Amino acid sequence: MYNTTDAGCEPVLRQVLDQWKDAIERHEPQRVASVFTEDAIFQGLRPYSVGRPGVAEYYDSQPLGMTLDYRILETRRLGEDLVLGYLAVDFMFVDRPTKRLNLGVLVTRVQDRWYISHYQVSGPLPDHG
Repeated sequence: MYNTTDAGCEPVLRQVLDQWKDAIERHEPQRVASVFTEDAIFQGLRPYSVGRPGVAEYYDSQPLGMTLDYRILETRRLGEDLVLGYLAVDFMFVDRPTKRLNLGVLVTRVQDRWYISHYQVSGPLPDHG
């Protein structure tokens, strides 16, 4: 069994999630989708999809000006090429309140690059502030 304190988990997640965040904030849905595996299972706030086209469609439908902040809450190394992340994500909008959600991701190494292979949102998180 791999350990939750593996020093390599958080940098792997940040590498992928920072690309995801930047592409979302620039409203570049095809670039968002490129951070996912070709057969990724994606569950946003509407019915799930499989593959990059569904990811791109989902993020293309998101409002311009949306930004986000994420916090990594837990990590697990499930294998040499597989990292699990559990996060709190605040999606911020220009014309409505922030949406606080939970996000679980599986990040998979394919050759020499890491991609999101499973993405599932749930929430909202209770406000602890």
